[in-house]
Amino acid sequence: MDNKVFTVALVGNPNTGKSTVFNALTGLKQHTGNWTGKTVGNAVGNYNYKGAHFKIVDLPGIYSINPASPDEKEAVNYLKENKTDAIVIVADSTCLERNLILILQITKICNNVILCLNLLDEAKRKNITIDTKKLSFELNIDVVGTSARSKKGLNELKEAILKNITQKDISSENINTENYSAEKNINSTVFNAEKIYNLTVKTDCCYSCFLDKKIDSVILSKKLGIPIMLFMLAIILWITIFGSNYPSETLSTFFSYLELNITHFFEYIDAPSFLHGVLVEGMFRTLAWIVAVMLPPMAIFFPLFTFLEDLGLLPRIAFNLDKFFKNAKTHGKQVLTMCMGLGCNAVGVTACRIIDSPRERLIAIITNNFVPCNGRFPGIIAIASIFMAGTGILASLKISLIVLSSIIFSVFITLIVSRILSSTILKGLPSSFILELPPYRKPQIKKIIVRSILDRTLSVLGRAIIVAAPIGAVIWILQNTFISGNSVLFYISDFLDPLAQIMGLDGVILTAFIIGMPANEIVIPLIIMFYLKNSSLIPFENLNELGELLISNGWTIKTAICTILFSLNHFPCSTTLLTIKKETGGLKWPLITFGIHTISGILICITANLIITAII
Repeated sequence: MDNKVFTVALVGNPNTGKSTVFNALTGLKQHTGNWTGKTVGNAVGNYNYKGAHFKIVDLPGIYSINPASPDEKEAVNYLKENKTDAIVIVADSTCLERNLILILQITKICNNVILCLNLLDEAKRKNITIDTKKLSFELNIDVVGTSARSKKGLNELKEAILKNITQKDISSENINTENYSAEKNINSTVFNAEKIYNLTVKTDCCYSCFLDKKIDSVILSKKLGIPIMLFMLAIILWITIFGSNYPSETLSTFFSYLELNITHFFEYIDAPSFLHGVLVEGMFRTLAWIVAVMLPPMAIFFPLFTFLEDLGLLPRIAFNLDKFFKNAKTHGKQVLTMCMGLGCNAVGVTACRIIDSPRERLIAIITNNFVPCNGRFPGIIAIASIFMAGTGILASLKISLIVLSSIIFSVFITLIVSRILSSTILKGLPSSFILELPPYRKPQIKKIIVRSILDRTLSVLGRAIIVAAPIGAVIWILQNTFISGNSVLFYISDFLDPLAQIMGLDGVILTAFIIGMPANEIVIPLIIMFYLKNSSLIPFENLNELGELLISNGWTIKTAICTILFSLNHFPCSTTLLTIKKETGGLKWPLITFGIHTISGILICITANLIITAII
């Protein structure tokens, strides 16, 4: 093969298992990035087969070669502008008739196409039989059946790709949309798809199909859909809160031991106290706190979240909430981006790429931070545990319900702000929302754990560490720089105290939120440091000690409620703002987002303070 690398493009409708085929072919030999000059992501991997080298490009899912969304446009543009040696169309065997429309469009304009009939195991479960030989004859292309999740049929697919390339020995012609218009030929295309489907596919009603419909009749019902969704979320939050306690304590103990040994080393080399303060008490302690507090809940929450995603429930959550977002004149897919924001708002902002309309995409980006991310949960949980949950066996359940109520409130605020934006600076009507509900699938536990930890947990944690490391040094310097006997942080908190008092807070709390902007996880430790007048960031040993400290510094139930409300509605963290800048291509929308959330947080806290004061 003369060491040539052959390029193979994977294309297909969304939810056909295309990415699973890509992962099965490439294993760990892959990387993700963006198209040049674009924010739309792509995945590239490689594999070797029979001495030949192949580069696989996993294109975003498309429904037609006349695309609407940025993802679809980039996928079609890639096929138009890049000469590929082979194009593999991945189709869902359980709903081939719908997939055939795109297959027919591509085969009319490309001559090096292979059809990968994926999800054959699910088709078999639903008593769907496909005559692959007849289908190959009707389409005049090679057809290979696979079950990529169990890696069945992959060697046959590799063989078909190699055969396609070596027999034709030419690159595909560029797509020429002048010769073929999907819009002009869509009646004929639908007719041909139906005809080919009837000739090649036999279906027989089965128990699994009946069961899927019965489950959907409950999950998607008007009366039970949203309560079931909230119940599942409450269970996930309870497992996350309950399960992360011991690992967090263990990590905290480990980092304390590690810090002690690092301190001994600094003493051994007779390092300046300033250097030890900045590097150990500032940077290391901040990073240790973030890892200890952030890693365990993420390591639990993300796999559970990915489990729901793999099971096929997330699109159904979007379906249940679609009408509320239509009333707010925004897009139903915003629900999915908000779900991602529960883990990390920066990830949620990136997920807004799935929304086709630029106006609605901006609304989703701006409002994503109203959803509390994983970094804000520890503070909310700690405050709720001290002032609202009480003690006893039901304490963790009460905390879960409080956190769930916080999320519901954040959705409510998101809808209000979205409606205001869609009626003012981002005027417009909601675009049509075509939501594809994938079939219920048996989640692959091992892959869920690996994917959620590598792609989400460690990725988010890495970004938080990179952003938070410098702020640890800055915090130490500000706390240890004195003017007239008081630290710089004292003067900052004293200046902010009048505004904070109106909001039901105090200057220390407001200063902690501002300085904790790079990482929400350090807000509570900052508050502790300020109250104790300590020279560096410190963790608390237990909730009882923290409660005594807060109460002794004037905290009441009103302070706790207003602090939780400000945690839900304050300005985005640095990582999220940088992600917004990257997604929108400038500083305008990050600044607008910062302003909207800051003003919202201040107004909500002032209102809550007035109401609680009047009641008390």
